[in-house]
Amino acid sequence: MEGIKELIERYGLEEDLENIIITVPGEGGRVKRYHILKRPFIRIVYPDRHYVDYPLEDVIEATVRFPESLLSEALQVIYNEREVHKQEEEDEDEIKEAPDQ
Repeated sequence: MEGIKELIERYGLEEDLENIIITVPGEGGRVKRYHILKRPFIRIVYPDRHYVDYPLEDVIEATVRFPESLLSEALQVIYNEREVHKQEEEDEDEIKEAPDQ
């Protein structure tokens, strides 16, 4: 729950006993509010009937960053970004470990 508290502070989110509340501007000046249940994981069931449990922290970040996208698509973008950053870090480590020639 510490990671969730950090995200609430970082993004200025609201919360109640059972929900994280994400407020985003909508069309025509209206405000949209997304309520996400405070659970360790959020399950998404895909059309082919398989499912994936996503950590709440990732769901919050995906919703804040990409509020108009489908949650599954927003999560995929976030995971793709993390993989790119992970690969860049691994490349940097390889360069550091390479012997001098």
